[in-house]
Amino acid sequence: MAKPQSDSERRKQISVRGIAELDDVNEIKKTFNRHLHYTLVKDRNVATTRDYYFALAHTVKDHLVSRWIRTQQYYYEKDPKRVCYLSLEFYMGRSLQNTMINLGIQTSVDEALYQLGLDIEELEELEEDAGLGNGGLGRLAACFLDSLATLGIPGYGYGIRYDYGIFTQKIVNGEQQEEPDDWLRFGNPWEKARPEYMLPVNFYGNVI
Repeated sequence: MAKPQSDSERRKQISVRGIAELDDVNEIKKTFNRHLHYTLVKDRNVATTRDYYFALAHTVKDHLVSRWIRTQQYYYEKDPKRVCYLSLEFYMGRSLQNTMINLGIQTSVDEALYQLGLDIEELEELEEDAGLGNGGLGRLAACFLDSLATLGIPGYGYGIRYDYGIFTQKIVNGEQQEEPDDWLRFGNPWEKARPEYMLPVNFYGNVI
């Protein structure tokens, strides 16, 4: 008779089984369809171009997240020293194309979308620039994170998640008008909130 397993032993079944492969065009189309129907709850009769962008973003993110989880599992087991980079800004740019290039799947994704009657460049243009930074400071912080990843150094970037980011500028009657950049108005498929780790940040002092 087999020895009964403990709860911790049974929980080992809760794991990332292999890494999601998107090199196969048919698998990309299958995952894209799944996210359109089950994540966004849309079908082709009501889906907008932006819905197709979100379905594509979730499809590509699946390929990324499985690797991220494996990395976190490795860090948990080995407990290496980590670099924590603090910055008020992170000018990361757009994530979709950058992620596809880094994962080496852009050609396969392009072909899958072509077979579905969609234009990858049109979908890429719908992504909002992350309003988390601007200029030299934010770009430098993003470059540091890229370097850490390239060198295989465990690291994290800590910053501020701005709701409105950099203002947008308009010229009206020859004068500049600033408006908030509502970059999150449609949501952001590239982030995962962790409300269980939220902490209050208090500001004290006097207004003069």
